[in-house]
Amino acid sequence: MIDLLPVINVLGRLMAFFSLAYVIPIICSLVFADGLAADFVYAMAFTFVAGLLMYAFTRRHYRELKSRDGFVLVVAAWAQMAAVATIPLLLAHDGMSFTDAFFETMSGLTTTGATVMVGLDTLEPSLNLWRHTLNWLGGMGIIVLAVAVLPLLGVGGRQLYKAEVPGPMKDTRLTARVTDTAKALWLIYFALTVACAIALSLAGMNGLDAISHAFSALSLGGFSTRDASVGAFDSPGIEFILIVFMLLAAFNFASHFAAFHSRSLLPLWRDAEARAVVALIGVSCLAVSLYVLREGTYADFVTALRHVSFNLVSIATDCGYGSQDFAHWPIFAPFWMLFLSCVTVSSGSTGGGIKMIRTLTLARQASHELTRLVHPAVVNPVKIGGVVLAPGIVQAMLGFIFLYFMTVVVMTFVLILSGLDFITAFSAIIACVNNMGPGLGDVASNYAGLNAFQKWVCVATMLIGRLEVLSVLVLFAPAFWRK
Repeated sequence: MIDLLPVINVLGRLMAFFSLAYVIPIICSLVFADGLAADFVYAMAFTFVAGLLMYAFTRRHYRELKSRDGFVLVVAAWAQMAAVATIPLLLAHDGMSFTDAFFETMSGLTTTGATVMVGLDTLEPSLNLWRHTLNWLGGMGIIVLAVAVLPLLGVGGRQLYKAEVPGPMKDTRLTARVTDTAKALWLIYFALTVACAIALSLAGMNGLDAISHAFSALSLGGFSTRDASVGAFDSPGIEFILIVFMLLAAFNFASHFAAFHSRSLLPLWRDAEARAVVALIGVSCLAVSLYVLREGTYADFVTALRHVSFNLVSIATDCGYGSQDFAHWPIFAPFWMLFLSCVTVSSGSTGGGIKMIRTLTLARQASHELTRLVHPAVVNPVKIGGVVLAPGIVQAMLGFIFLYFMTVVVMTFVLILSGLDFITAFSAIIACVNNMGPGLGDVASNYAGLNAFQKWVCVATMLIGRLEVLSVLVLFAPAFWRK
C-alpha cells in the first residue's frame, strides 16, 4: 500500500499556503464595507491552523514525494481546497447547503464556471470576488503556484507539475528547473490578467467588475458578477476585449513564454495548435452567424456576427460567459458550440476538453491509417508542427480519448437514471468535463434546479475533467496502490 502520511504532510503545508488567498476578499470586504471581513478572517485562520496541524502531526513522516504520491496529492488538494473555500459562503448565507457551497467552490477552482447561485448582481462584493479568485487560482493550478513560490517544500516539484499541468505540455521544459518554469508561467498569467483588467476598466467596467472578469477570462473560468453574465453590460467593446483575452488564454502558455522572450509574435504563429484554434473558431463564427441569420434569429449580419462571435468563442474556449440565450438559437448552433468546447483549446492553456493537439494528432493518424490501407508498406509518421511524434504518444492519446468519452457516457447515463432528460444530462456532463459551465435544457444558465445527487455527479465530473481524466481515474486502478 502507498504511504499516505507524507502526502498528508505536504497537503497540510499546501493548505496553510492556500490560506493566503483569503487576503484578497478580506481587502475587498474592508474597501466595500460589506460586513464579511470577519467571516473571511475566520476562514483564513481555520484553513491555516488546520494545515499547520496536518503538517505538525505528520512531520516525522516527511520525505520526497514519488510519482504516485503526486497524483494522490493533486486530487486530494483540489478536493480539500474546495471544501475549505466553502466556509465564507456558508457563514455569509445561512440557508446555503454544503452541497451547493461545495458545487460553487469546486466549479470555481476547476474553472468550470457553472453556478447554483442567483442574485449575483446584489451579492456581497467580497463573495463575488472570492468566487472569481478561485477561478483565477484554479486557472494555472494551485499546485503549480505552490511549486513556483515554495520551492523549499521539497515535495518533488516535477511530479506535482506533471500531475497538475494539463495536456501533453507536461513534459515541456521551458526552463532548466520546474520551479522556474512555474514562475515564468505565473508571471505571464499575472501580466495578462492585469492587462485585461485595465482594458475592461477603460471600456466602462467598474473596478470590481473589471478585476473579477479579468480573473475569470484569463482562467477561462466564466464566473460573472451578474446573473445575466456579460450580457448585463451590453457593450461591444467589453465583448471584444474579452474575446481577445479568452483566445490568448486558450493558447499554450509555453508559446506566450517564447513570444515574451523573443519579443515577437512569431512563436504564436509557428504554433500549429494556435493556428488551428484560430482557424476553427474563425470559420465557425462566420458559418454559425450566417446560419442563425438565415434562420431569422437576428435581423442583420453585423448583429448576428457580434453575438455569435462572443458566445461561440466563450463556449469553444471553455470559458462559459454568455451575452445571449444561445440555448434558444436553432439547435445546430448550440450543439456545434458544445462540440467545439471538446476539442478547441490548446494544451498548456487554462481551458479543458480533449485539447487541439490531440485533435490534430488523431486526425492525422486517421488519415495515415487510410493511406496505409492503399499502400500497406508506406512509412508515414505522424507529424505536428514538423515534429515527428513517437508511437507511444499517439497510443497514450488514444487511451485518453477512450477514457474521456467513457466518462461522458457513464456520467450522462447516471444523470439520466437520476431523472434528468437527455439534453440536460448530456450537456451538463459535457459542460462539466470540459470545465465550460453552461449547458442546455435545465442547466442553460444555472444548476440550482438539480438535486443534491445530480450536483455531486457534476462535481465529480468537473474534477475529472480539470485533472485530465487520467490523473483521477488512475487512483481507481488496483495496481496503483500496490508496492
